[in-house]
Amino acid sequence: MIANLKRVLKKYWGYDDFLPLQQEAMLSAADRRDSVVVLPTGGGKSLCYQAPAMTMDGLAVVVSPLISLMKDQVDALTECGIAAARLDSSLSQDHRDGVFQRIGNGEVKILYLSPERIIAGGFIDYLKRIGVSMIAIDEAHCVSMWGHDFRPEYRQLGRLKESLGDIPVHAYTATATDQVRGDISVQLKLKDPNVLVGSFDRPNLIYRIQRRSNKVMQVCKVLDRHKNESGIVYCITRKNVDELSATLAAKGYRAAPYHAGMDAEDRRKNQDLFITEKIDTIVATIAFGMGIDKSNVRYVIHTGMPKSLENYQQESGRAGRDGLEAECCMFYSGEDYRIWKIILGGAEDDAGKIAMSKLTGMSNFCSSAGCRHQAILNYFGQSLDKDNCNACDMCLGEIDSADKPLETAQKILSCVVRLEERFGSHYTTLVLTGSEDQRILKLGHDSLSTYGILSEHKMRTVRDWVEQLIGQGYIEKTGEYNVLHVTPRGWEVLRGKTVPRLLKPAARGKKVSRVIKDSWEGVDEGLFEVLRQLRKKIAGKKGLPAFVVFGDAALRDMARRKPTTHAQFLEIKGVGEAKNKKYGKVFVEAVRDFCGD
Repeated sequence: MIANLKRVLKKYWGYDDFLPLQQEAMLSAADRRDSVVVLPTGGGKSLCYQAPAMTMDGLAVVVSPLISLMKDQVDALTECGIAAARLDSSLSQDHRDGVFQRIGNGEVKILYLSPERIIAGGFIDYLKRIGVSMIAIDEAHCVSMWGHDFRPEYRQLGRLKESLGDIPVHAYTATATDQVRGDISVQLKLKDPNVLVGSFDRPNLIYRIQRRSNKVMQVCKVLDRHKNESGIVYCITRKNVDELSATLAAKGYRAAPYHAGMDAEDRRKNQDLFITEKIDTIVATIAFGMGIDKSNVRYVIHTGMPKSLENYQQESGRAGRDGLEAECCMFYSGEDYRIWKIILGGAEDDAGKIAMSKLTGMSNFCSSAGCRHQAILNYFGQSLDKDNCNACDMCLGEIDSADKPLETAQKILSCVVRLEERFGSHYTTLVLTGSEDQRILKLGHDSLSTYGILSEHKMRTVRDWVEQLIGQGYIEKTGEYNVLHVTPRGWEVLRGKTVPRLLKPAARGKKVSRVIKDSWEGVDEGLFEVLRQLRKKIAGKKGLPAFVVFGDAALRDMARRKPTTHAQFLEIKGVGEAKNKKYGKVFVEAVRDFCGD
């Protein structure tokens, strides 16, 4: 079976071997055993069901949440020479009739459906009659109310197991805590599922987190590092999207907006411009993303704090899905917490409490002073197997440690105690910096020994230190008004038994590091650009996203190995038999023309 799976991988996708956990996931599918598979974005989840489907009799059915995602998947499979189809509301009746006819003739191996379509009246009975090899449920975290993107229609997919009996059901997601994984199994009524959880770490992503100061300038610096490359800029509100998108366009950047308040046709047009690389940057709310299968996103920028670490992991994870280096930057402010609290409504039911707990965790992540990769892994119950990730601003030394962190932390904690733990972060910062705010004078807090004790520092710097102590668990926010309270760990600092880590911004002009230095090793960048333009031209003629023709990783491999025969072209990672037949001649000729004799 393993040999057969490897043969299929090479024939259709041009890959020689499995990525971590792919073999185990594929064998679960081939052995007809239910499974829950959690792999990071870019970890090859789709292949976990697509490859075994090509080794099995019958039709494999994939449940997917968005039409755009289904379309990209079907286009990509078709380009690889695989008979795939989709049924959704965007298709004409004639087109849908044609798909049913192809299914009846046994001409379709992989069929994509929405959750609403598969549970619609009579469709499950139809699947029983035609003979289904397996059911794959993509974005399976949508099943769980504990997940970050719960969708009620996904909850009904448990009917599949009840109705189809021994047909194996496999759930796939990039984002699921242990609690969510358990809920997926229960709700889908899986029988003794094989639960496979890969590392949540994305070592090709470099995380950078900064306080928001000059949003436009901060965003432009990232865009300038990635000229002519694709990226996503996330904003919390629609107004922010419209303003930032217009500003970037006025400055000459190829950017367009996307949010739910826009006309549906305008949204579709802007998404297509981004997918087909007619613009570089999409500025969007979180309404944009899940349906994006674009593999060569080189940067994701958050201009505000997301509402949970699950959201951040998934949204930032849309960068670098091809395994090549990519940058994830977040510019946040304490104001973001307040905005999300308003948006979430502060509900007191279970869902509301879960949402607020996740929001607090996200806030603590932003103000923490440790490795970003390690913090994300810790949240999902994993740990980094090395001391330095070499892929975040902390580990790359882009952020400096503050002088005398113990003494500074003790001053802050002492101020919280002397204020009788009755005030929030902002007021405490005003006292520490010696503000003459009328409220401070009226309450007599200008007579405290900690009044003005950090007045030599900027107010923003001191506020950052307060938030960092909160993020590290030395202070906690309590009650409706987020009053500061010193924790038992904080008292350890006051006694001098624990030294926290406090940060200050790195010196201006500090070099921004590349993530994976060898991803361009040996690549002729001039040839890469020639091949990139050729790919764009072919994709434009066929009406396909450029990455569906070839991903950036394949182009870099071509520009590194410079194939001049079809046999050599077949050795390129990501070139299968169908793509060699379609594109081998023109790409080999382009290499020959560039290289000359």
